[in-house]
Amino acid sequence: MTQFQPDGWPTVTPRIFVADPENLVTFLKRVFHARGDYRPGRPAEIRIGSSVVMISDGGGLREAVPAFLYVYVEDADSTYRRALAANAVSIEEPIDTPYGDRRAMVKDSWGNTWQIATYKQPL
Repeated sequence: MTQFQPDGWPTVTPRIFVADPENLVTFLKRVFHARGDYRPGRPAEIRIGSSVVMISDGGGLREAVPAFLYVYVEDADSTYRRALAANAVSIEEPIDTPYGDRRAMVKDSWGNTWQIATYKQPL
């Protein structure tokens, strides 16, 4: 079978368009310990855990569109606190869900919503 995506990339890759991609990349690195760097004129390829998220300004061809992403992390509570310290707004404080996730939700300065979760055990 012919390879149709880059090595290490999933079949579906979120791409976020924002007016200030460099600072969103900084936010993701601070909050989620993401890896990758801002690249002027090219989409940033940011890794959060085992996933890739592309970040760019759309090159003037695309308008900013908020994203809603569910992100599994090692510790939802500490990630939530880092997000608030990085100027995200709380939508939902950490709670234990009936399906086993400890989950919180924040909105970043670019309008993106992040559900932050750590899988525990179903209630």
